[in-house]
Amino acid sequence: MHPIAKSTPIVNFGKLWQTLPAALLLCMSFTQPSLAEEKERMYRTLSVSGRGVESIATTLSQVNVGVEVQGKSVQEVQQEAARKSSAVVTLLKSRNVEKLQTTGINLNPIYNYTNNTQKITGYSATNTVSFRISTDKTGNLLDDVVKAGATRIDGISFVASDDAIASAQKQALRKATQEAQQQADAVFGTLGLKSKEVVGIQINNASTPPPIYRAFEKGSVRMADAANVTTPVVGGEQQVEASVTLQISY
Repeated sequence: MHPIAKSTPIVNFGKLWQTLPAALLLCMSFTQPSLAEEKERMYRTLSVSGRGVESIATTLSQVNVGVEVQGKSVQEVQQEAARKSSAVVTLLKSRNVEKLQTTGINLNPIYNYTNNTQKITGYSATNTVSFRISTDKTGNLLDDVVKAGATRIDGISFVASDDAIASAQKQALRKATQEAQQQADAVFGTLGLKSKEVVGIQINNASTPPPIYRAFEKGSVRMADAANVTTPVVGGEQQVEASVTLQISY
């Protein structure tokens, strides 16, 4: 006689799922946050912006000087401008100025208009250079540059050193961040809310400040030279600004 095989009972999971208590199904369905809750959690943020300003002294002068010569002959004018320009450049190199470079070389005819008739009466040559030097040395150097042959000073701009600007930018960012955080704390405290974490940071501005430009009065260097005194050159201050926006969840 063959043994009677026992069949393994088959479980119908579909029916079993249907027989689970409603309370258990309700519990299982809420193990994950709903989409609405997730959106609410994501959008519960406060955005605040702070501004920081740091003032620094301008210790460097960016100077533009030139030689301008007029005469009857092109060759005469060009050679005289070259001679004087060479003397000026030699002097500047001996003083170890920074960022010395030629900024312009021009040779133009000079016209005279008589009875609606245009006539060339001469020529004008101009050579200009720019350089950077400590502001406390600028006055003496300008007097010597004029003695060497310069006939034009086209203005001075004052700037701080690169290291001073970089340090001021960091300090301005710190101030801006602190101001933004203080604003957030004031809002949360007033509303009785608690901040969680910073979820976004945006640095809106921490750029290098523009130089402070000062136009030089025409003829003032010659007057100082004639009186045997040093041309006074005074810098000033630059302001470095930064703006920071914080996005804080609560």
